[in-house]
Amino acid sequence: MTSLRHEFYETDEKLTLSVFDRGADPEQVSVKFEARALSYRNGDKTLDLQPLKGQIDPDKSDFTVGKVKVEIRLVKAAQGRWGGLVGDAPDPLSTFVAPPTTTATQSTTTKQKKNWDGITTEILSSDKEITSDQDPNVGGDSTVNNFFQKIFADSDEDTRRAMMKSFQESGGTTLSTNWDEVKKAPVEVKPPSGSEWKKWN
Repeated sequence: MTSLRHEFYETDEKLTLSVFDRGADPEQVSVKFEARALSYRNGDKTLDLQPLKGQIDPDKSDFTVGKVKVEIRLVKAAQGRWGGLVGDAPDPLSTFVAPPTTTATQSTTTKQKKNWDGITTEILSSDKEITSDQDPNVGGDSTVNNFFQKIFADSDEDTRRAMMKSFQESGGTTLSTNWDEVKKAPVEVKPPSGSEWKKWN
């Protein structure tokens, strides 16, 4: 039995779990959803999560098999953040959820240098376009989106790295294709004239 690496992010309504199972055959993958449990099977590779931190709606939850990972979407029975994947359910009456102790180790890893090669490779190896239903950030003017997607797809590795790094570090206010310039230092936030940049935490 092989246990699989996984990670998740969540909104108040949904928790998205990425199970890293490269080259998984959609015919072989099975995911069993229960109110407080999840079972993933692909041959001898398994992942069992229980009890889930909160209750899910098994009928509305689903998954998609990609080239690099399997994305499992858990629809929460009650809105709110879990702050973790498994464990005792958070108190539904509390309005403030204290961050779990594991965030200390997670936050230290985010200070390390980002692997821009890995990020661009993962985006390019994703086998289908993400829709606005799956990610609320997708959308807007499709002509502009298609234009930038074409530039990104037709570019060399350095140009892709520059685009990813400049866009993420500037909070979406800068898009550069010059890796020699971008790799030297963090990209500054440049809000449009007449507006002010605020970081919300």
